[in-house]
Amino acid sequence: MSRDHVQSAEHAVPGAATSGRARSGARPAPAGVETPFLELLARGAPAETYEQPVLLARAERQPAERIAALEQAKLLALRVRSELEGRRRREAELSALFETAHDLAGLRDLDAVLQAIVQRARSLLGTDVAYLSLNDPARGDTYMRVTEGSVAARFQQLRLGMGEGLGGLVAQTARPYVTDDYFRDGRFQHTRTIDTGVRDEGLVAILGVPLMLGHHVIGVLFAADRRARLFEREQIALLGSFAALAAAAIDTANLLAETRSALADLERANEIIQDRSGVIERASDVHDRLAELVLRGGGVHDVAAAVSQVLDGTVEFTEAAAAPARALESSRAEGHAVRHGDDWIAAVAAGDELLGALVLRGHPGLDPVDQRTLERAAMVTSLLLLARRSAAEAEQRVRGELLDDLLDARDRDPRLLRERAARLQADLDATHAVLAARLEGGATDADQEADARRRLWAAASHLAATRQGLAAARDGGTVLLLPLTPGDTATDLARRTARHLGTAVHEPVTVGASAPVERLTDRPDTVAAAYAEARRCLDALRRLGRSGDGAAAEDLGFLGLLLAGEQDIAGFVDRTIGQVVAYDERRGTELLRTLDAYFASGMSPARTKDDLHVHVNTVAQRLERIGRLLGGDWQSPARALEIQLALRLHRLSAGTPPAPH
Repeated sequence: MSRDHVQSAEHAVPGAATSGRARSGARPAPAGVETPFLELLARGAPAETYEQPVLLARAERQPAERIAALEQAKLLALRVRSELEGRRRREAELSALFETAHDLAGLRDLDAVLQAIVQRARSLLGTDVAYLSLNDPARGDTYMRVTEGSVAARFQQLRLGMGEGLGGLVAQTARPYVTDDYFRDGRFQHTRTIDTGVRDEGLVAILGVPLMLGHHVIGVLFAADRRARLFEREQIALLGSFAALAAAAIDTANLLAETRSALADLERANEIIQDRSGVIERASDVHDRLAELVLRGGGVHDVAAAVSQVLDGTVEFTEAAAAPARALESSRAEGHAVRHGDDWIAAVAAGDELLGALVLRGHPGLDPVDQRTLERAAMVTSLLLLARRSAAEAEQRVRGELLDDLLDARDRDPRLLRERAARLQADLDATHAVLAARLEGGATDADQEADARRRLWAAASHLAATRQGLAAARDGGTVLLLPLTPGDTATDLARRTARHLGTAVHEPVTVGASAPVERLTDRPDTVAAAYAEARRCLDALRRLGRSGDGAAAEDLGFLGLLLAGEQDIAGFVDRTIGQVVAYDERRGTELLRTLDAYFASGMSPARTKDDLHVHVNTVAQRLERIGRLLGGDWQSPARALEIQLALRLHRLSAGTPPAPH
C-alpha cells in the first residue's frame, strides 16, 4: 500500500466514524476504536482480519458501547479498504496500458514487448493463462510465440494447422470469439493435437481476438481460465486493444527488419541510414510527447492539439456519427488512416467498437511516417476514451448507490448522506422531484429488453450527472432524483425528462413525477414515499394511454391513486359515456362538451349556455339527446357521479383541458 493510500485511509476512517456518531442524542464513540483498523489498513491486511478487534473486545467483555463503536469502525474501514483496492486496480489497468504504449513507442526488442503485452493482458483480465500465436506463412501453420501462466510443455510447443481450433475461427472471421466451455463448443474444428494440449493445460474458458495488419490476420491473442467463466464486453474490448498494440509492435518490427534489409541492399547506405534515423527519432519524439501528455492527465482534444503541431496541420477529434461513414469504416477495417478528399481519417476504435475518429484537415499530401503518427495518436485516443468511460461508469455506480441508500437504507446517518451527495455536487437540502421512468418500446426477447434497460439507465445517469442529481436502475425502469429550479414545476420537469430520455434511447419513455420534496434526509421515508407516488403517476399515465408522456402526481390528484391498480379504465369510460362519444364522432356534434359544461356549471342550463355561448334552447335540445343516449336516470346522483368521473378520465386520456366554468 502506498503512503498516499495509507494517509487517505487514516483520514477516511475517523471522519466516517464521527459522522456515524452524528445522530441526535448518540454518545460519542470511545476513543481509540479506529486505531486497530487503521493499522490493518496501513499494512494491507486481508478482509477477514478486520473481525479480530471486535472478537477480542467481546472476549474481554468490553462495554457494549465500545463493541458497537468497533463494529461501526470495522464497516467503515472495510469500505475504505474496498475503495482503495478498486483504485489500485484501476491504476494498475491504466498503468499497464500506458506502459505498453510507451514500450511500443520505444520498441527495441519485439519478444520483450510481446511478452509484456501478454503478461499485462493476463493481469488485467485476471485469467490463469494468456498466450499469443502467430501465423507462419512459410510452413502454412500457426505456432505459439509467447505464453504466460502455462505449465504444460506440450501446450507451449503447439503448432496448429490453418483454420483449426478456436484460433482458426478467429483468424477466418477476423472477429473475437469466446467459449465458456471449450470441449463442448462445436463452432470450431477440434483436432486431437489441439484438444490434447488444451486438456494438458486444463483450460476451460477461452477468449481469442485477432491480430490485424490491414485486412490480414497475422495471429491471435488469447486469455484463458481453467474454470468456466463469462468474459464481459469491456474485457473483450480491452484484450482487442492489447491485440492492436501487439500487431503494431510486430508491424513496427517488420518495418525495422525491412529497413535493415534495405540498408544492406542499397548502395547509398549512409544516406538511407541517416534518413531512417531521422524517421525513428521523429516517431520516438511523437510517441514520447503523447506518453507525457497522457501521464499528465490530458484528454482527447489535447492529443489532437499535440498531433496538429507535429503534422503542421489541423487535427480534430469527432464522434463516429459526425465522421464520413465510408472512410471511417475503411479505416477501422484496415487499421490505417485513409484519405478522404483533402482530409485523412483515422478510426478511433476499441476492438470492434467505433469510438470516433481523428480527422487531419486539408493535408492531402501525407508521407507514411506522418500517416503512422496519426494512426498512433488514434490508438492513444482510444485508450484515453476507455479510461474516461471507466471513470464515468464508476461515478454512475456511486450516484446509483447513494440513491439506493436514500430509497432503502432508512437508518443511514443524514450527515453522512449529505457528505456523500456533496462529493457528487448534489444538494440534498434543495427542493427535488423523484421521477420514475420506463421504456415503452417493444423488445422481442430478454436480451433486447436488458439492453434497452441499460441504455435507459445510461441516459438517465448522464442526465442526472449534468443536472446535479442522482439516478439508479429499479423495478424494471429507472428512478431519478432531480433538483427543481426556481419557477420550475414537477410537471415541466417530467415532460422534459420524458422527451430527453426518449431522444437519447430512440424509444418512447414514460415519466411519472412526485410532488416537490424538500430536505430529503429529515425523514427516513421521504424519498421512498416520493418514489411510490411517482410510480403511481407513471402507472396512471400508461393506463390512460399516454405512454411516452410525462406528468406529475399533482396533475392527477386523487385519480392517480385510483388508476394505479388493475381497473379497466377504457372499459369503464366506454360503458358510461361511450354512446355520447360515438355520437359526437359520427355526427360532429358537441354533446360531450355540453355534458362537461353542464356538470361544471352545477347542472344549470342557463349557466351552461353562457359558458358555451349558445342559446338556452340549444342546451335543452342537447341535454334531451344526451338523455336518450344515456337513459332517463342519467341525472340521478349515482349516475351523475359515474358520468363525471368518466368525463374526467376521458379528458385525461386525451390530454384535453376541462370545460370552462
